Amino acid sequence: MKYCSDCGAEVQWRVPEGDNRLRSVCPSCHTIHYQNPKIVTGCIPEWDDKILLCRRAIEPRYGLWTLPAGFMENGETLQQGAARETLEEANAEVGVQQLFALFNLPHINQVYMIFRARLLQPSFGASAESLEVRLFSAAQVPWGRLAFPVIKETLALYYRDAEDGGFRMHSGDIVRVSEQPRSYRIELHA
Repeated sequence: MKYCSDCGAEVQWRVPEGDNRLRSVCPSCHTIHYQNPKIVTGCIPEWDDKILLCRRAIEPRYGLWTLPAGFMENGETLQQGAARETLEEANAEVGVQQLFALFNLPHINQVYMIFRARLLQPSFGASAESLEVRLFSAAQVPWGRLAFPVIKETLALYYRDAEDGGFRMHSGDIVRVSEQPRSYRIELHA
């Protein structure tokens, strides 16, 4: 942030009194501009023994596969956001079920919250955000062509739970270990 969104003055980076972090502070109107992590909400849409994946038509990771997910909007619940993202990316309507995975991605200031969801009907298709949308069985998932580490880990946990005969909620951190692409470690919470 360069300029105050309240008065237009140039902001300064400093630690406000009583705080312990650098913040954008306006020296003119004294507004402190807090920057907080973004919430990404999405779902694992299920139909019979298959899940729905979307091949991205947008950057980042154009052309790779992902679950329908995106940034939560103001005025909606996590579940509403997950259903909206599925409609926007896959032209599919879902009944959102329980929270399945919560992952912190501190290196990009995001928190992912992924729900299990049931496709209301086997009707779906590409959108402005997806080149292709398909149902995949466990054996068909394009593991080497998944867009993000958080999606790969979520799906690995999903199939592990399915094999064990019961789904539970998972949480963890995905931490970048170097500036090399896709160099990260996963720390699951108990």
